[in-house]
Amino acid sequence: MRPEDLLCPSPKGLYCPAGDFHVDPVRVVPRAVITHGHSDHARAGHGRVLATRETLDLMALRLGPNFAAAQEALDYGTPVEIGGVTVSLHPAGHVLGSAQVRLEKDGLVIVVSGDYKDVPDPTCTPFEPVRCHVFVSEATFGLPVFRHPDAAAEVDKLLASVALFPERTHLLGAYSLGKAQRLMALIRQRRYAAPLHLHGALAPITDYYASRGLDFGLLEPVADTHRKALPGAIVIAPPMAMTDLWARGFADPITCFASGWMRVRARARQRGVELPLVVSDHADWDGLTGSIRATGCEELWVTHGAEDALVHWAQSRQIRARPLRLVAPVGDDETDADDA
Repeated sequence: MRPEDLLCPSPKGLYCPAGDFHVDPVRVVPRAVITHGHSDHARAGHGRVLATRETLDLMALRLGPNFAAAQEALDYGTPVEIGGVTVSLHPAGHVLGSAQVRLEKDGLVIVVSGDYKDVPDPTCTPFEPVRCHVFVSEATFGLPVFRHPDAAAEVDKLLASVALFPERTHLLGAYSLGKAQRLMALIRQRRYAAPLHLHGALAPITDYYASRGLDFGLLEPVADTHRKALPGAIVIAPPMAMTDLWARGFADPITCFASGWMRVRARARQRGVELPLVVSDHADWDGLTGSIRATGCEELWVTHGAEDALVHWAQSRQIRARPLRLVAPVGDDETDADDA
């Protein structure tokens, strides 16, 4: 069997002809396997959706309970047959419930990474390399210039600033699914015990994380506090709130933003970020190349990012490689258009 007989690009996204289903389709399809809950991978309207329990629950929170005609939850490592194709889900380490999709038929194994990172994250199951013949890898940070620092050390920068400027509010921008909860957990790991103040948009997903056993300590909604009365506090908000009238209610705030893109100083300046924190939920260059090697793949397909550099890296190491050139529609909210 050729790899293209098991998985191939299509106008609606990656399609499995043998099983008649799509993986993270960019348009509505009869049957979809979804890697995680960000809206550039998960959308409403599919006929049947297979994903981890957490991803299905997060999709319901974000898209409404009737986001698909039917839902099927699958535990990590549990195989299921779809049209003669054996499908299983494996941890991707991106956000809670995120998964790689393993497809096998007639001895051929293809793994679709979805979004992933290979560094520890207290809020989700660690990335698990899966041996395969063909690996479909994301490449959000697929350039050698992107080498992310230790996330705990970046959080230490935030806490040092809080100690240095106790009269100012630290307004921290973080994507609502995954990044915000990871930062809360990392802040608590650094023994910061004061309340964390949250924009209301973060509450539903954060509450869900807490229901899955995550302890974020004392959280207080900003809506219940006079914003000008928060000197020395850490306030966490989604990116869209950082530039609207809501953010202007704080007295002399220090604007912070957590993203792998904060490695690029021009991006920080464009956003007006005073304290950039390089904290990413995607693998950096070393994470991408190391993870690809760990799969033992003979062929690499690259998507979602800087495809050409990773293709060149693979080919220089005698791994067949090609860019997929998939074009996804713009996400339906800012948390996913740039969830790095």
